[in-house]
Parts: sequence; structure tokens; C-alpha cells
Amino acid sequence: MAGLPKILAGAAALFQDARGHVLVVEPNYRDDDRWIFPGGTVESDLGETPRQGARRETAEEIGLDVELGPLLAVDWVPGTRRPPIVSYLYDGGVLDEQQLAAIRLQEEELTAWRLVHPDELGRYLSPGMDRRVRAALTARAAGRFPVELEHGREPGVELR
Repeated sequence: MAGLPKILAGAAALFQDARGHVLVVEPNYRDDDRWIFPGGTVESDLGETPRQGARRETAEEIGLDVELGPLLAVDWVPGTRRPPIVSYLYDGGVLDEQQLAAIRLQEEELTAWRLVHPDELGRYLSPGMDRRVRAALTARAAGRFPVELEHGREPGVELR
């Protein structure tokens, strides 16, 4: 097994409010000022699936144990100083006022959360993550999901 290629797997949930704003969280462990979605590394060595990982991480990070909806996107994210990541993005659904009021951050990893209009996500997210969520929202609206992505773009679309 030592000679097999290695990749990392991450899984996150895309939550929105009734107005269509997207929930993002601010991690305290990043070197940049970019926000992310509730989620994290899939513990595949323990037998965890991406869906289970996204649900577990969501419960740990924001205190909401929500059954996730369909897979919206799978994104191959190349790495320079780390192995590539396969990132799974699940539909977390629409959070109501009671659920939003119940959000409790995992203080060891997160400092804040907020709801952001989709047009403003580029101010908070990395370019690749911004492309991923836009592709996922478009695919969901068109009813054609999951969408396959490579660094946030559909295969064959060049990076610029």
C-alpha cells in the first residue's frame, strides 16, 4: 500500500437562509483571511464516508446535526505543498430562524459565522471555493447535480 497514490478527502455542507444567503464560517487556523463552509477532513481511515464526515464536521463546528441533502459538487483540488483534495459539497438545506439561533461555534477552530449574499461570496472565499459554490448553486437551480469540478471549474475549462 505504501506505493499507492495519496489524496485527501474533504466534505462540507452548503447551508442557506430563507433569503438565499449562504452560511460561511471564519477559521482561526488559516494564514489568509478566507472563510470556508462548515466541514472538514473525511476520516476515511476510520471508515467514515464523505457524507458522514460532512455531517459530523457540521455538528462539531456549528452545533447543528442536520441530515444532509443531495451531493451538489465533487471538486478535484490540486495541491502544491500537499496531496490533492477531493472535496464533496452537500446540500445542507435552508436553515430556519430557530436553527440559525442555535448555531454554536467550535471555538478551537472557528471565530465567527455569517450569512452572505451569493454575489458577495468572492469577498470571503478563496477563488476555487467561490467557483465551487457558484457551480453547485447553478447545478442545483438547473436540477443537474452533482456537478464534477476540477479546481472549481467543469472539466475542460481552463484556469485563468
